[in-house]
Amino acid sequence: MGRLQDKIAIVTGGGQGIGRGIAAKLAAEGATVAVADINESTAKEAATTLGGGSVGIATDVTSRESVATLVRQVHEAFGRIDVLVNNAGWDKIAPFTDSDPADWDRIMHINLYGVLHTCHAVLPVMAAQGHGKVVNIASDAGRVGSSGEAVYSAAKGGIIAFTKTIAREMARQQINCNCVCPGPTDTPLFASIGGDDSRLREALIRSIPFRRLAQPEDLANVVAFLASDEASYVTGQTVSVSGGLTMS
Repeated sequence: MGRLQDKIAIVTGGGQGIGRGIAAKLAAEGATVAVADINESTAKEAATTLGGGSVGIATDVTSRESVATLVRQVHEAFGRIDVLVNNAGWDKIAPFTDSDPADWDRIMHINLYGVLHTCHAVLPVMAAQGHGKVVNIASDAGRVGSSGEAVYSAAKGGIIAFTKTIAREMARQQINCNCVCPGPTDTPLFASIGGDDSRLREALIRSIPFRRLAQPEDLANVVAFLASDEASYVTGQTVSVSGGLTMS
């Protein structure tokens, strides 16, 4: 029996990268996972791989209507929602003074508004149940800043503060809300924003005490703990998974 046996979980951005690693870990612990991703084929392929009744649902977290449809489908299909993992994210690297305001909107809508949309739809369901676990994926960029990622840092810092507040508001309904901050992680998104530059990559690795990038499963292991009953007395916390690159 896994720690999440028979739990119903939603993972946004679950089709690839960190999200896929999280979905796989939750499923391995016994959960049925609704893999929500902007790419429908990726979402469905991931769900098929997971098995255990998992489903893939095309979802645009920037759209309240799309998120409402996701939550309604999952709730109608399974009768409850035990775990919500907000992982969907996007970034574009540039010094702030060179950045395009159109990109600000996209970064904010995916990273911050996406979390607001899903929580606004899921928290009432969890409150009615009298239980639930929310794990929001932020970033160490939101804790300590990151050159070239000013707006992304602002969005992720917003997620951290938002998580603390909903943790306070939802505690009486026995809902735990926590935040996980990845350090640099070996994913397609990392590669797309400059991580495929070998010199940059090696310099970054040298700055990490454990001398390696995070793998999706490194994050997934911490998320699975926070999503489980083992973490029933943990709420409002921010946990960095960064190989020691940042320390609180």
